[in-house]
Amino acid sequence: MLLRHGMNPHQTPASWVPVEADAAPLRVVSGLPSYVNLLDAIGGWQLVHEASSALDLPAAASLKHVSPAGAALAGAIDHAMASAYRLDPARTGPLTSAYVRARDADPKSSYGDFVAVSDPVDLELASFLREVVSDGIIAPGFEPGVVAALAAKKSGHYLVLEADPAFTPPPVEVREVYGLRITQPVDSALPDLTGDLLLGSVIARYAQSNSVVYVRDGMALGVGAGQQSRIDCTALAGAKVDTWWLRRHPSMPAPTADRLHDRVNEQLAAVAKLPDAPAWLARLEGVAFVSDGALPFLDNVIEAHRHGVTSIAEPGGSTRSAEIAAECDRRGISLAQTGQRLFRH
Repeated sequence: MLLRHGMNPHQTPASWVPVEADAAPLRVVSGLPSYVNLLDAIGGWQLVHEASSALDLPAAASLKHVSPAGAALAGAIDHAMASAYRLDPARTGPLTSAYVRARDADPKSSYGDFVAVSDPVDLELASFLREVVSDGIIAPGFEPGVVAALAAKKSGHYLVLEADPAFTPPPVEVREVYGLRITQPVDSALPDLTGDLLLGSVIARYAQSNSVVYVRDGMALGVGAGQQSRIDCTALAGAKVDTWWLRRHPSMPAPTADRLHDRVNEQLAAVAKLPDAPAWLARLEGVAFVSDGALPFLDNVIEAHRHGVTSIAEPGGSTRSAEIAAECDRRGISLAQTGQRLFRH
């Protein structure tokens, strides 16, 4: 099947075929995907399918450049989200709440995202998506009227993909790169964790390494991915956590712009002008932190603690793992050293 283009627009022709002729993980309902669209869709679908299955709630993810900008379970819509997205928290359905919470982790990065949701798309979510800038969606189904509403986005070029929840991938992954064929077993095991640490582990598995994820109350607050230095990843994601929390400051003015993205930008601009920001940041607590690789130095624990982290999950096994454990104990952070790395490249 033809793709719109390969990884870059000049890489044509490009195509995709199922590994097994009679079994594909998805089908194209509307639009023509590109190479990166497929990577976003496949990674996003696996993330939300795993998260929903493991935690028994609808899940959503906002993918950009093959990593989640945000991901979340269905849950409460707080005043900052209600104000930015003009939603009534009492009347917002679970699937819409999951996507709003996912997009709200880093709404600047989610501009032009690829959406993944664990449950069939209803008209409420379809109506919400008409108001946001995104490139496409993957879901396990669509209620009547939804496909037509979504396909009309982007002058009829919005990509709609349907995932097959019953699909089982081959047990071995194969990648061909520069004349080499590389094989490995599919990575399907998750660490023995619960709650936010488990959700963070699922998100980290589908983010490009190095990756770290800050999670609170079933939603990512900051995802850092693709950094060569883990402390850089921890600091970048932590800055996103700070921005998320500052948007909840009591003095945050209500946005007034007509377009949704402009309202979010109003909030982001107002963050720099808030009074007593350090005192407000110090009030954030109860944040979980997941690292896809072992924490090599204490600076990651120290930085994570600055952003309200009270629990950490990381593989352990580094030469300084005992020091990491001692630093967590000193700062009142619970630590799970899982013995399982979650690299993705």
